[in-house]
Amino acid sequence: MMRTVVAWLVLFVATGAAAHKASTTYLQLRADGTELSGRWDIALRDLDYALGLDTDNDERLTWGELRQQRTRIADYALRRLAVLADEEPCALTVQDMLIADHSDGRYASLALAGHCPHAPLHLGIDYQLLFDLDALHRGLLSLEFHGSHGGLFGPQQRRLRFVSVDASRLQVFSQYLRAGLWHVWSGWDHMLFLAGLFLPAVLRRAHGVWVPAENLRRTLVDTALMVTMFTLAHALTLALAAIGLFSPPTRWVEAGVAASVLFAGLNNLLPMAYRRLSWLAAAFGLVHGAAIAGALIELGMPPGGRVWALLAFNLGVEAAQLAVLLAVIPPSFVFRRTPWYRWLVLVPGSLAITLVGLVWLIQRAWGIDLGILPG
Repeated sequence: MMRTVVAWLVLFVATGAAAHKASTTYLQLRADGTELSGRWDIALRDLDYALGLDTDNDERLTWGELRQQRTRIADYALRRLAVLADEEPCALTVQDMLIADHSDGRYASLALAGHCPHAPLHLGIDYQLLFDLDALHRGLLSLEFHGSHGGLFGPQQRRLRFVSVDASRLQVFSQYLRAGLWHVWSGWDHMLFLAGLFLPAVLRRAHGVWVPAENLRRTLVDTALMVTMFTLAHALTLALAAIGLFSPPTRWVEAGVAASVLFAGLNNLLPMAYRRLSWLAAAFGLVHGAAIAGALIELGMPPGGRVWALLAFNLGVEAAQLAVLLAVIPPSFVFRRTPWYRWLVLVPGSLAITLVGLVWLIQRAWGIDLGILPG
C-alpha cells in the first residue's frame, strides 16, 4: 500500500512540475474612429517559454535581454492578434515595451497603436496567442468601442465581435457566465480545493473512523449545499472588491488560497472539522473570491452592466462546481464500500492535495521558489 501511495505522489508531483503554468494575458484596446490604441500585458515566463528569451540560461530574465529581443517579442505577439473593421484588417504596431507587475509575476507590457481603413460599425478581434503551448491559456479583454466591453479568449473562443453600441445585458451575461465556468475548470487551486471537499463526501465520520454514506440523494444535497455556500461567499468578496470596499494584499490572499487547499487535504487525513462543513466552505469561499477579484476587475466590467457581470460570473462558478460534483460523486458512491476507495483514492488523493497546498503556501507566503510545483 505504501509503495502505491508513494508512486501516486511521485507521479502527481512530477506531472505538476513538468507542466507549464496555465497563463493569462491582459489586452486593453480603445477604438476611436479609425484609430486604435491599447496595451497588451504578457507574462515574461510565457514569453520565455515560447521564445527562449533567457539567452545566457541563468534562469533570470534581465531588462537587457528583453530589450535586445523587443522586435522578436513584438513580431511574435502581433502575428497572433488581428483587429478587423467590418472584416477588413486594421494595421497594428508595437510602439513601446515596458515591464508591468501583476499579482502572479512580471509582464511585458506592449503599447499598441493601429489604424483601420474606416471607422467600423462592427469590430472583430482574433486572438491566437499561446494556445499551441498551453491549452488552459486565456486572454482577458477590456475594450472601449462605443461603450465599455469585456471579453474572454480561450481555446474554444478565439474570436470576439462587437457592435458600435453599448453591450446588451445578454452579451454581458453570456461573456461573464463563460468566464465563471472557465475560472473553475482552468484553476488548479480551485479544483484541488473542491477535490479535498469531494473525496470524503461519500463517507461519514463516526466514532473516529470513516464509514460509508447510506443515501446518495442526501450525499448529493449535502455536497451541493457546501458548494453553494462556497459560491455565495465567493460572490460576496467579489462584489465588495468590485465596488472598491475590499482590497486585501494580493500576497496574503494567494497564501490564504494555498492554505485552504492544504487544510482541505489535511482535514481528510487528520480530521479536525467534519461537521458543518458548509460553513467552513463559506469561510474559504471568501478567500477564493478575493483571489479572483483582481483579475475579474482587470477584465473590464462594463459600468452599466456590473450587476449582470457579477451575477453571471458567479452563476458560471456555481454551474461549473455542480458539474464537477455530478461527475465525481455518483461513481464515488458506487465504490465507497470497497477498501481501495479509501486506500487508493481518499488517502493518496488527500496526501497529494496536502503536499501541493503546503508547497504553494511556502512559495506564496514567503516568496520561496522550491522548484517543485508552479506557484
